[in-house]
Amino acid sequence: MYLAIDLGGTNIKAGLVDEDGKIINRAQRPTLAHRGYEEIAKDMALCAIEAAETAGVSMDDIESVGIGSPGTIDNNRGIIVYANNINFRNTPIRSEMQKYINKPIYMGNDADCAALGEYVMLKKDMKSFVFVTLGTGVGGGIIIDGKLFSGFNGAGGELGHMTLVKGGKKCTCGRKGCYEAYASVTGLIDATKQAILENPNSYLASLCKNNLEEVGGKTAFLAAKDGDELGKKIVDEWIGYVSEGITNIVNIFQPEVLAIGGAISKEGDTILKPITEFVEKYRYSKDVDQTRLEIARLGNDAGLIGAAFLGKH
Repeated sequence: MYLAIDLGGTNIKAGLVDEDGKIINRAQRPTLAHRGYEEIAKDMALCAIEAAETAGVSMDDIESVGIGSPGTIDNNRGIIVYANNINFRNTPIRSEMQKYINKPIYMGNDADCAALGEYVMLKKDMKSFVFVTLGTGVGGGIIIDGKLFSGFNGAGGELGHMTLVKGGKKCTCGRKGCYEAYASVTGLIDATKQAILENPNSYLASLCKNNLEEVGGKTAFLAAKDGDELGKKIVDEWIGYVSEGITNIVNIFQPEVLAIGGAISKEGDTILKPITEFVEKYRYSKDVDQTRLEIARLGNDAGLIGAAFLGKH
């Protein structure tokens, strides 16, 4: 049995996970991110212990504890180097948690953990895998030779911050033209809002009653499914940006499988089919085995399952 912790800016989530990657029990507490790291680390530990004890599992039966956290993680030193949404900098989370849990504790970036969770649950003899998640930003995780790759300093794998359009839209990271600025759901929402402002009498605008606050990632998709040309144009342009970046990632890593996650991935074949066709047409490699693209399977559980298996990967 393993314990896993998903540390977020709003909530601390813990799970008891078995050898097959099944989450047996869960616990949750608010992060209250304004607090000092000592209090947050204590709640992380107590939340994990609660997940085990309320399932009737002794801590003696726990092999290890895994932590997924936003930001840059140094597992060797057991610190969160930097996580802006929790205001952590060089924070010694492992040593603090070991005041309450006397078990090996492994740490990883939350997107890396999600990638590992998806990889583990594929249950295939596969050496390379890339996970791309489309959400508020564009995140990802890379697995090479069965191990997470995060660069020599733990900060690698920032797939959302390669330049897609030189001198393009400003990204939250400070650069212009990042993949994230165009292919994230935030980018999709921004494009939808702009189209509504320019076309206030459109069907697309009527879906949100001309209230830009009501625009979400699904708004343009809903319009497109109803046959609206403006909605279709926005969706096609957004899928085009997503496809360009995924083609770049395939050309660089040539993974056996690339999985696309995030809530928008529930659109399924609506996005997977055109992305696959684009990659098939524009990939650099031609006469060799090709990367298989698929929709991620685990949803919000991917991070917990991946964190549980950090000790093995």
